[in-house]
Amino acid sequence: MLATIERIELLENAESLAKMVLESDIAEQYQICLYKMQHNKETQRKIKQFVGLKELYEEVQRFGKYHPDYKKVMMQIREYKREMDLDPFVAEFKVAENELQDLLDQISRLVGNSVSEHIKVPSGNPFFDNGHGSGCGTGGSCGCG
Repeated sequence: MLATIERIELLENAESLAKMVLESDIAEQYQICLYKMQHNKETQRKIKQFVGLKELYEEVQRFGKYHPDYKKVMMQIREYKREMDLDPFVAEFKVAENELQDLLDQISRLVGNSVSEHIKVPSGNPFFDNGHGSGCGTGGSCGCG
């Protein structure tokens, strides 16, 4: 693969775009929220408590309602998950994470559409999965996209 000027410019532009994303307010807010979540002792306790019970939950799931601790574990996992999700630092982080993901989805859609409106661009956001670019990957020729 020969390095052409066009390819070098394309790589430079991609690096520039990545730098702009990293320097954006959205990415900065994400980093701040991640730091706060990782450095709050009470938040970390809740996360560790949930992760610890999650292992037991996976064991119970193998046997389903026939496991002797099924009801107890199912109730605890819901309580621990709710406690973790309602933690202000976890909630703030999830909002920032979703905003960053939305930005990345929008960029992916713009880049894909600049090549062709039939480019399939994966995203976790159903808003971007509508219309062209979604479907079976045949470029819309089957009519599913």
